[in-house]
Amino acid sequence: MAESVVKATPKAGKKGMSKGLRDSLIAYSFIAPNFIGFCVFTLVPMVIAIGLAFCSWDGVHPVEFVGLANFAELLTDKTFKASFVNTIVYTLGTVPLTLVCSLGLAVLLNQNVKCRNFFRTVSFFPYVASLVAVAAVWNMIFSPSMGPVNQLLASLGVENLPRWAAGKDTAMLTVIMFSVWKNMGYYMVIYLAGLQGTNLELNEAAELDGANKWQIFWHVTLPQLRPTTFFVVIMLTINSFKVYDQMYMITQGGPGNATMTLVYDIYNIAFVNTPRYGYASAVSMVLFVLVLIVTIIQFRGSAANE
Repeated sequence: MAESVVKATPKAGKKGMSKGLRDSLIAYSFIAPNFIGFCVFTLVPMVIAIGLAFCSWDGVHPVEFVGLANFAELLTDKTFKASFVNTIVYTLGTVPLTLVCSLGLAVLLNQNVKCRNFFRTVSFFPYVASLVAVAAVWNMIFSPSMGPVNQLLASLGVENLPRWAAGKDTAMLTVIMFSVWKNMGYYMVIYLAGLQGTNLELNEAAELDGANKWQIFWHVTLPQLRPTTFFVVIMLTINSFKVYDQMYMITQGGPGNATMTLVYDIYNIAFVNTPRYGYASAVSMVLFVLVLIVTIIQFRGSAANE
């Protein structure tokens, strides 16, 4: 009697993970470290700062809710008013000057000139150099008593020599010039990338139509750089509003409050004087709203021009 051979069919295994889900998990695994870092070091502190803006806390005693008292105090705080005005002045002075200088350097160094790469490197060097080192050199160059700038002015017959960083009327100008000199190399590189992406055929067509170099630049090249210019203006504006390191290294916010900015004021309130983390958070919220308003205006202005 022949035995029937029964073939056992293997049990169907568990359905494997779908390709789409696996790809999503891989993508999220790459994003997760940066996202976790953003939440821990940016998002959570931001939420805490918003809450502290309505509280009083010195880091030792319990947190006390004070409502809008911190914001009401800002209206009578002379240091805050001075830092607010100084931040606006610094931004209005730094942004257009840096924009013009970086664009001019980019246009010049985009030409076929000798040692072009060398001059590009020299222009970019102040941006990557140590702020402490270049600030010390800058202070020596613009020293009121023995700096080479004042010595040159004296040799030209100038009597009332400026005190630069030590003078109340010239301290902000000194910091603005330092910031422009230090940062224009970075934005020059951005403009160089933008110039190399322009359509040269349009320039040739304009030249054939009889346009001179200035007309070609103003009516052909510059419009093509509009996205680059928009990015540069946004970055310059945001960085100008949150400036701190230049003020600390050049003038320490002085003389008096001549170069005190909002970020420097926040630092003094929270860490230098008797800690007032709630009041410092209130100043931070004012700075946040200010940057947000300016950025929205710039985005809408850019969208209207397109």
